[in-house]
Amino acid sequence: MSQFFQIHPDNPQARLIKQAAEIIRGGGLAIIPTDCAYALACQLEDKRALERVKQIRQLSDKHNFTLMCRDLAEIGTYGRVDNTAYRLLKAHTPGVFTFILDGTREVPRRLMNPKKRTIGIRVPDNNIVSALLEELGEPILSTSLIMPGDDMPLSDPYEIRQMLEHAVDLVIDGGYCGIEATTVVDMTGDGYEIIRQGVGQMEELD
Repeated sequence: MSQFFQIHPDNPQARLIKQAAEIIRGGGLAIIPTDCAYALACQLEDKRALERVKQIRQLSDKHNFTLMCRDLAEIGTYGRVDNTAYRLLKAHTPGVFTFILDGTREVPRRLMNPKKRTIGIRVPDNNIVSALLEELGEPILSTSLIMPGDDMPLSDPYEIRQMLEHAVDLVIDGGYCGIEATTVVDMTGDGYEIIRQGVGQMEELD
């Protein structure tokens, strides 16, 4: 049976954030709100939790996971950022974009694209996630909460609890947070390329 925390989206309760961080740090699998949709989240280095994520979503080893980071400085620890990428990232983080970057040695190999050695990285504009990342002091490994056979992520925290309370360790109710995906921007070549159009609009990048 999972824990169910109701956390205020504007003023997250420090006590609950601390407890949530302890669950994740202890190997727990959590469902958290973001600025786009609910997501499955676990500790960066936790192999067992990663396998549970893959099982819930029925993902292959080729799935591209995302690291949620605290800020631009932390992005630079896990992704290679040149001057062009830095200016773009600085202008659009936090926000509803996922940036594909060449991974550094700090990223576990099992999390990167096996052929390209790339990783998706983003800084969510969500107070709950920001507080959780600050408490953890490291990125969170995440993927959108889209169930097998569905096209859209789950959005109702009570429905999520009913469906997955025996499959995860924590559900954070941060209210309704939408069902739209991030816009994915590939930064591994010259310039940038939009490879998935989501809630972030292309003209915002120009």
